Amino acid sequence: MGFSVSSKIKLNIPVVKQLDRAKQQALEQTGDALLTQVKNTQVMPFDTGNLQNENTFEDCAQSWNGTVKIVSSTPYARRLYFHPEYNFSRKENIAAGGKWFSPWLEGGTRQNFCSRAFVRLYRKEAGL
Repeated sequence: MGFSVSSKIKLNIPVVKQLDRAKQQALEQTGDALLTQVKNTQVMPFDTGNLQNENTFEDCAQSWNGTVKIVSSTPYARRLYFHPEYNFSRKENIAAGGKWFSPWLEGGTRQNFCSRAFVRLYRKEAGL
């Protein structure tokens, strides 16, 4: 007792492309929102402002592939990030310290920030 089923699927390619563009734009905007959030919460070490303002930026070169990076291009950024035991000056940034992305990582107090921001921005960009 066999039977046969056939189906035909027609994709709306312009809409699929629009959703793909919306995904990429939302991802880039989410990276920018995270960088802005980190700067506004004043958790990065701040002496002259070189690390926070001029040398930390969003790299969207791979956003088409689903990757956005926040890069600190100074040679001392890694040393400061991975050594929270340093005595950071809190004159300019009151919450300055090492591992400044920790609140936004899994287990942190703001771990849902990026996923919520992405959903909100994707809906806006896609017109949903």
